[in-house]
Amino acid sequence: QGTRDHPPALVLLRDRLLDTVAACFKRHGAAAIDTPVMELRETLVGKYGEGAKLIYELQNQGGELLALRYDLTVPFARYLAMNKITNMKRYHIAKVYRRDNPATSRGRYREFYQCDFDIAGQFDPMIPDAECVRIVHEILSDLQLGDFLIKVNHRQILNGVLAICGIPESKFIATCSSVDKLDKMPWKEVRNEMIREKGLSPEAADHIGKYVQLHGGLDLVEQLLQDPKLSQNKLAKEGLGDMKLLFEYLTLFGITGKISFDLSLARGLDYYTGVIFEAVLVQQENDHMEESVSIGSVAGGGRYDGLVGMFDPKGRKVPCVGVSIGIERIFSILEQRVKASGEKIRTTETEVLVATPHKHLVAARLKLISELWDAGIKAEMLYKKDPKLLKQLQYCEDTGIPLAAIVGEQELADGVVKLRDVARREEVRI
Repeated sequence: QGTRDHPPALVLLRDRLLDTVAACFKRHGAAAIDTPVMELRETLVGKYGEGAKLIYELQNQGGELLALRYDLTVPFARYLAMNKITNMKRYHIAKVYRRDNPATSRGRYREFYQCDFDIAGQFDPMIPDAECVRIVHEILSDLQLGDFLIKVNHRQILNGVLAICGIPESKFIATCSSVDKLDKMPWKEVRNEMIREKGLSPEAADHIGKYVQLHGGLDLVEQLLQDPKLSQNKLAKEGLGDMKLLFEYLTLFGITGKISFDLSLARGLDYYTGVIFEAVLVQQENDHMEESVSIGSVAGGGRYDGLVGMFDPKGRKVPCVGVSIGIERIFSILEQRVKASGEKIRTTETEVLVATPHKHLVAARLKLISELWDAGIKAEMLYKKDPKLLKQLQYCEDTGIPLAAIVGEQELADGVVKLRDVARREEVRI
C-alpha cells in the first residue's frame, strides 16, 4: 500500500523527532492549528502542477467530490481566506496523502507526516523569508543528521531567465518542472525532455542551460545583476534584489556557509511566487552503515503570495511564506542508523517498577503504585499476584526501566521502600 506500521520503539524515535521540530516552531512564536484530512476536491485541484495526478480523490454517498489533503499549505490558505485572517504565524504537524509510487528505501510513502511553519501577512521584504530559511537550518542542526545544504532560488529570476530565452509565458510552469529535475537527472536528459515533451527549440534549451547550471552565493547574485540581458528583465531584476537582501539577512544570522544560490531549483508546485528553498543532506551514510540512504530533499518551501486570494470571494491577497520539513525522510535515515548501530531503543518511558520479594504482597504493590501514579511518576508492576523477584528485576533489565521500588515484609514493618538502581545493582532504603 505504500504505508507502514510503526512498532513501539520506532514510534518513540519518531515522536522525539516531531518534538524537536515542534520545539523549534514554538521557539519562533508560532501557534498550532489543525485542518481536516478531507477537503473539497475543487480546493486542491489546480494548485500542484504535475503533482495534481497524485491527489487521492474520494466521492461520498451523496456524490460530493472530496479529496485527501496533498499537503498542509493549500488547506492553510483556504483556512485564512474562510476566516478572513490577514496576519498569522502558525505551525501544523500532521499526515498528508499522495497516490504516489512508494519507495520505502528512500522514505517515500503514500501516507506521511509533514511539519509546516508559515508566516502570513504584509511585512517588509525578505525578513519572514530569512526566518523560514533559518528555521530549516536550526532543525537540521538540532537533529544532528550530518552535513546539509539549503538551496535557495527565486521564481521571478527563473521566469526572467525563461523570458530572455524566448520561452512563452504559457510554457513557464511546464519548463520549470523540467528544470526542477536537475538534482535527479543530468542536464542532457533534462534538455531532451524540454525539447521532446515541452516543445522547446534546441537553441532555447541550450540558452536556459547556461543559467540553470549556475550555483554560488552572494557573488553569483552580484554577477547576475551585471548580466546584460538578465539585468534588463523587470522580473529577474526584482528577484535578484530580493536575493541580495535575503543573503544580507542570512549573513546576520550567521548561516550562509550552508546556503547555496542554485538556479536549477524550481520546486514544481504552481503556487510559488517568490523565494523558494530546499534542503538536502550532503552526507547520507556513516562508517557503520552497509549502504548509503538516498532520500532526496528533507525540507522545502517558499513564498506563495497568490494562494489565499484563490479562496477569497473578493480575491483579497494575503502574502505568505512557509517551510515544510519531510520528517518521514529524516526518520528513514535515523531508522537505518539505529539498525546499523544495534542501539536498543526503549519502548516505554517507565521510570520505576514496583516489585515485591515475597508472596501475598499484591496489596502493598497496588497501594505503592497508586501513590506513584498520583504523584505523576511513570510506574509499572507485573500482572501476577506473586511474581518472583528475579523475574521482576529481569523485566527491568529487558525493558530498560532504571529503578525498582521493592517493598517486602521487613520494609512494610519499618515503613520504608528499598529503591534499587537496576543497572548498578545498588540499593538504598527511603
